[in-house]
Amino acid sequence: MAEVSFYVLSSESLDKRDEFACKLIEKAYRSECYCYVLTDDTAQSHKINELLWTFRASSFIPHQLYDGTLPEFKNVILIGTGAAPTGWQHTVINLSTKCPQDFSNIQRILEILDNNETTKMPGRRRYSQYQKAGIPITTHHINN
Repeated sequence: MAEVSFYVLSSESLDKRDEFACKLIEKAYRSECYCYVLTDDTAQSHKINELLWTFRASSFIPHQLYDGTLPEFKNVILIGTGAAPTGWQHTVINLSTKCPQDFSNIQRILEILDNNETTKMPGRRRYSQYQKAGIPITTHHINN
């Protein structure tokens, strides 16, 4: 069964939210968890792709945009707009406004919300969907 963690940031900044996402991605990678990052559109995917190259000078996180073609190696972070491919369903970092497709097949879903109503409203809908599905949810309030 899936497990969902909501990270609620004190900031209203989308840039702070994306930076926090990069930190979570890095933490997952260092724990040998090669996650899938779900975005709403290709522009958001490209933005996260670029940030992973620049958010920390001393960091290297192998990652690529997912276009339906699986990478040659499995120890890569994938970023995309569709369902997480087989092999990347252990952990999904959800930066989109919707629940991941087939979320019951995902072991861990990490949701990041900032303190902006535009982000919080779809987050509340996703929270409700997970709750109705009987998925355990934890919430972490992050001061940033």
